[in-house]
Amino acid sequence: MYLERIASPEDLRALPEDALPALCDEIRSAVVESSAAIGGHVGSNLSVVELTVALHRVFESPRDRLVFDVSHQTYPHKMLTGRAAAFLDPARYEDVSGFSNPGESEHDLFAMGHTSTSVSLACGLATARDLAGEKYDVVAVIGDGSLSGGLAFEGLDNAAELGSGLIIVVNDNEWSIAPNHGGIYRNLAELRATRGASPTNVFRALGLDYRYLEDGHDLPALERALSELRGCDHPVVLHVHTEKGHGFAPALADPESWHHAAPFDVATGIAASAPGPDYAELTGAFLAERMASDPRVVAVSAATPYIMGFTPRRRAAAGARFVDVGIAEEHAVTYVTGLARAGARPVLGIYGTFLQRAYDEVWHDLCLNAAPAVILVFGASAFGTTDATHLGFFDIPLLGAMPGLPYLAPTCQEEYLDMLSWALSHEDGPVAIRVPGAGVVSRADFARPSAGYARGWEVVRRGAEVAVLALGDLLPLGERVADALAERGVSATLVNPRLATTADEELLGRLAAGHGVIATLEDGVLEGGFGERVARALGCDDVRVRCYGLPRAFPDRYDPAALLESCGMTAEGVAADLVRELRG
Repeated sequence: MYLERIASPEDLRALPEDALPALCDEIRSAVVESSAAIGGHVGSNLSVVELTVALHRVFESPRDRLVFDVSHQTYPHKMLTGRAAAFLDPARYEDVSGFSNPGESEHDLFAMGHTSTSVSLACGLATARDLAGEKYDVVAVIGDGSLSGGLAFEGLDNAAELGSGLIIVVNDNEWSIAPNHGGIYRNLAELRATRGASPTNVFRALGLDYRYLEDGHDLPALERALSELRGCDHPVVLHVHTEKGHGFAPALADPESWHHAAPFDVATGIAASAPGPDYAELTGAFLAERMASDPRVVAVSAATPYIMGFTPRRRAAAGARFVDVGIAEEHAVTYVTGLARAGARPVLGIYGTFLQRAYDEVWHDLCLNAAPAVILVFGASAFGTTDATHLGFFDIPLLGAMPGLPYLAPTCQEEYLDMLSWALSHEDGPVAIRVPGAGVVSRADFARPSAGYARGWEVVRRGAEVAVLALGDLLPLGERVADALAERGVSATLVNPRLATTADEELLGRLAAGHGVIATLEDGVLEGGFGERVARALGCDDVRVRCYGLPRAFPDRYDPAALLESCGMTAEGVAADLVRELRG
């Protein structure tokens, strides 16, 4: 086996050419086997095996700088830079991140998990190189739909006038997470069809030199093409046509599902366990039904239609009333603002970690114009994606700064669907909903508030002495805290705040008057979060306030239960704290 003997790119460059096909097979097998065990980005990594081998044979990382966009295509890169054991040894599968991580290796220049950044980063590297009078190559590898992101356009625009050497490898596997969308991809299709000879060429139109390579899995051809560019004195694009999922039949048959896969059986490609009910399916089914009765409803995605349950079948049924704008979160927010202004009722489903990329558009376009659009924020929870590059729990401080934006935090499937129904009928401006991340739960006692969700909290359990305000996903923890307090002889009121960023000051006043301690529980960052808003509202009241939330930090690949415990958020821990506060 060649792969297990590669400790650095130098070992790769020492291999004879006739060993390289076997090495590529080993890398591909390692991608599949490790992903089958713990889940992972399958299709995108299978598409770049030969390209990555060629890059490390032609360039000398870390002296030459390689920047992989998104970095969910870096498994082969990690294997060739001393981390192969993390893909070969089942006991070490969790040793490395699924994304570029400078803490792991000097060959990873940046922590990267969001798209469209590589060209801008490479421009900065190249400029710093030139200012220092140094000589090395800077290579940006961009693909998997990243060219539709606004930052990619800005980077390409700046690269065109850089005036010095920069190599931009466009890994064109014809896909984003789902099918690509946007005019730039039509041009890429033209370039593929003409083997790069089409007179319409977006890269040349920007002023960039351009080369094309049809077979992105032809390793000798890749090495020749990259070798010709080594040491170039101007910005150049190498457009490489690859195949997403190359070498693994299930991924080739269904690139969308195999972009990122849960653990699966290698022989059959079938998931190791059947998925349970989730909020994606609940959302898709609800919106499909609402579309049938209300022609104004439009579902919008920024390249992640699966998170809101819009499978290929549902997308086909929705027709023009489902819009995937591609990887373009800023455009997505402003686009739904325009839809709402013209009378449509748009619903944008987006991961919280990606909504951060559209901060200004939420503020300046959506909220300033009081557009009645709905934003469903997925993964905004300690129970969302746990890699440091994809944390979504900074959402409450972010959206809490937006005037006129109610941010709802449902506790169960009934409340979520009712909030979504209410939001679609809300005419006074936008509404955001923090979609639960801890799994689907049901509350038999759920009842819709008669006044809707614009203001007002729900008292779930009435007590005295201590009041526990448990936001969204943490209502079950609040129930356990109340039970643990009861075992200690302390009566507790339990509140479902419903609104993540708006204090119910009337209810808070009553709680402060009748309780000695008020506690807030949230699975979002504590600073600037829900609890701090409650504490501020109670600043003049004679009541102790204890706030529990997550640290302002970048925890990486954490266990959600362990993270909550480290923040003191266990039923026994919180109950003990509150008893001490009450009797101290």
